[in-house]
Amino acid sequence: MIKAEIQQEYYQALINKNPAYEGIFYVGVKTTGVFCRPTCPARKPKFENCEFFETAQQALLASFRPCQRCRPLSHPNHVSELVRRLVEAVEENPSRRWKDKDFQELSVDASTARRQFKKRFGMTFVGYARARRMGLAMKQIRKGDAVIEAQLEAGYESSSGFRDAFSRIMGAAPTLLGEKSILKASWIDTKLGPMIAIADEAALYLLEFVDRRGLEREVECLRQKTKSAIIPGITPPIHSIEKELHAYFEGQLKEFKTSLFFWSSPFQKRVWEELQKIPFGETRSYAQLATTIGKPSAFRAVANANGANPFAIIIPCHRVINTNGDLGGYGGGIARKKWLINHEKKGV
Repeated sequence: MIKAEIQQEYYQALINKNPAYEGIFYVGVKTTGVFCRPTCPARKPKFENCEFFETAQQALLASFRPCQRCRPLSHPNHVSELVRRLVEAVEENPSRRWKDKDFQELSVDASTARRQFKKRFGMTFVGYARARRMGLAMKQIRKGDAVIEAQLEAGYESSSGFRDAFSRIMGAAPTLLGEKSILKASWIDTKLGPMIAIADEAALYLLEFVDRRGLEREVECLRQKTKSAIIPGITPPIHSIEKELHAYFEGQLKEFKTSLFFWSSPFQKRVWEELQKIPFGETRSYAQLATTIGKPSAFRAVANANGANPFAIIIPCHRVINTNGDLGGYGGGIARKKWLINHEKKGV
């Protein structure tokens, strides 16, 4: 039975359609007999007509049927068929500069494509296709091809237009790239909501919930510190962490093996290494963590390093709580922190 104060918290999340609670709870509506996810767009029921569940299975066993609007048995961030078709079309011809007739040939409404891509990737479809073209241009330039060849291959007749578009996406004009490395960013769906993974061919550089406050600044900081261009794509470490996250959420994995690249200060790295030593299913306080690294009075600095962790879940900053037992803060949201701690305790 979910406690009364937790039910009030869940109801408020339902009213606000808060995506941070996706996967945390489901709500059964007694007046209609259906159960929904927290972000369901349907009209909200009164609190007394709600029954809250931790899993969809519990709602089904309580005789509620799945809502046809929010589809609680499907993945909350399932890729629509339209998005899938357009991504495949880009891969078939990455250098294409999309025009209205191209959408018409696919029987796709351009405004619908723009809206669905914006919701899914944080950029329009045209922006996605442009980023893909620029990624190929980057590859050509780094192989030694002339900038003019990359420009024409990417579909730009004007060198100034090519430089401007390239700079907006890559952070540097093509002739100024020098030894810049390439990092690739990919969207990963998880039970607790979408995450962004950024990696090169050898290691993961960042794993964060997409709705984390300040994520844009964190990505920009990564780009500046590593002097890298970040483009959409997949690398072996991204494949690896996607598989490991799936196993983790299914209760089949306790320790992550994906290689990590630490782009941090020595103190932050020391804190993060100690975080990884906290046993699965256990918690530590900020004060305990500070003592463990030999700096018992630096618990505030430890807390700051904890908050700067760029590898959500992998480096388990969610296992650090206040000395009085309160959960404390968490970049991904307190509801997720609570879920992660409970999930790991169940798996011990």
